[in-house]
Amino acid sequence: MRILIAEDDHVLADGLLRSLRAAGAAVDHVTSGTEADTALITNNEFDLLILDLGLPRLHGLEVLKRLRSRGSTMPVLILTAADSIEERVKGLDYGADDYMAKPFSLQELEARVRALTRRGMGGSTNTIRHGPLEYDQAGRVATIDGKMIELSARELGLLEVLLQRAGRLVSKDQLVERLCEWGEEVSNNAIEVYIHRLRKKIEKGPIRIATVRGLGYCLEKIAG
Repeated sequence: MRILIAEDDHVLADGLLRSLRAAGAAVDHVTSGTEADTALITNNEFDLLILDLGLPRLHGLEVLKRLRSRGSTMPVLILTAADSIEERVKGLDYGADDYMAKPFSLQELEARVRALTRRGMGGSTNTIRHGPLEYDQAGRVATIDGKMIELSARELGLLEVLLQRAGRLVSKDQLVERLCEWGEEVSNNAIEVYIHRLRKKIEKGPIRIATVRGLGYCLEKIAG
């Protein structure tokens, strides 16, 4: 899961970053509306935008308005001051999916993030299934035929992306974009290593990660 946080309160942003990274997300952070707008234009791999409305240089509502004018359906969770009812209403009218008034519980925010990303992927539960393979996005637990698989944080991230696009080709560049934060160096060779490790752990039944040479990977069910 890749999340962009647009928040100029560094203390709050630091808490959000720590909480969401601990939950397994790759999280990037900007502190102004113009930076948020630029990031959203140049990167279409974010799964969610957490948007403070009181941003400097470009108001959060304008960031949201521009995002929707480009046809993006990315889920947006807006953060507002507790007494800014008018801004909350405008945010929802401009296309926000949910809002939270400050101060708020990080635990509640994590739950809302999970709900919004499920909705963005067209799902209604925390669990993604592909044949006997299941992944609980909330608990970050993968199982095959009900038996838990021991996976590293990076392997879980790869599995989540492949499951979300099961049956479709996912390029190495897309994997890097979805899994890595700004400034994090992950080479294509490293992706190959992670894929190799993941294969050894999940290819025990009618599931395989097919390699399309020069293009990427595809999570497939093997006809039996």
